[in-house]
Amino acid sequence: MLDIRVDAKRYPERGGRPHLALSALQMTVQRGEFVCVVGPSGCGKSTLLNIVGGLDRAFEGRVTMGGGFPEDVGFMFQEPRLMPWSSVLDNVLLVARGGERARLKARALELLRAMALGEVLDAYPGRLSGGMMRRVALARAFVNEPALLLMDEPFVSLDSPTADRLRAMLLAQWQRCGASVLFVTHDLREALTLADRVCFLSPAPGRVVLEFAVDLPRPRARAGAQLERLHAALLADHPELLAGLPAAQGDVTEGRPVA
Repeated sequence: MLDIRVDAKRYPERGGRPHLALSALQMTVQRGEFVCVVGPSGCGKSTLLNIVGGLDRAFEGRVTMGGGFPEDVGFMFQEPRLMPWSSVLDNVLLVARGGERARLKARALELLRAMALGEVLDAYPGRLSGGMMRRVALARAFVNEPALLLMDEPFVSLDSPTADRLRAMLLAQWQRCGASVLFVTHDLREALTLADRVCFLSPAPGRVVLEFAVDLPRPRARAGAQLERLHAALLADHPELLAGLPAAQGDVTEGRPVA
C-alpha cells in the first residue's frame, strides 16, 4: 500500500511569505488500485506527484510503500518528453532496467506493438503525431512493469478519439501488470471513467476534501448513460466540488456512487 502524508509543502517567495502548496494531506493507494486526483488549478496536484515520485524531497511528512520510500515507480508527464535524437524503440529502452538487454528489448517491442506503433519503431519523434508520441511515453512508463505508476494529466490537449484510445490502452496495461496508479486530471469524466476511487483536493494549500468510490463496472464508456448519471449526481450533491469545495466542509468526506 502507498501511504501519503504531507503535513506541509512550502515554496519560497521573493520578498514575502513562503507559499504553502499542500497542508494536512493524507491519502492511501491500495496495491493494484487506480486512484485519480482532481482539484482546481494551483491546488498542488502536480506537486503531490513530484513528492510521491521522489522528485521533490523538501516537504514535511512521509511517503511509504512496502515499508520504505517508493522506488519501483513509473512516471508519465503532461508532455511526452521524448529524446528527439533517439528512435521510438530507443526512447522506451532509455529507462529500461533490471534485466538482460534482449529481454528488455522484447518487452519494449511487445508494448509498442500493443500500442499500434510496430511500424514506426525506428522513427524519430519529429515524425510522430502528438497521439503517437503519447503512446511512446505510455509504453516507456510500463516497460519496467512498475509497482507504482504516477501520471500527470498525460492525455491533456489531445482530441477526444485519440485520448479515448490512449485511456483504453492504459487500462489494458494496468489490468495486465497490476500496478498501483495515481493519476492527476482536471477532467471529472476522465476520472470517473478510469478510477476505482477519486480524491478531490481543496484550493491551496491542497488537502483531500472528498474521497469518492466509483463502483461502476468496467469497461466504462466516457459518454455512456451510467457515467453521465453518476457525473450529474455527484455534482448535484457537491455543486462546487470542482472548485475544491464539497457540500459539507471539514474533515474528509466519503462519497458513494448513485445507482
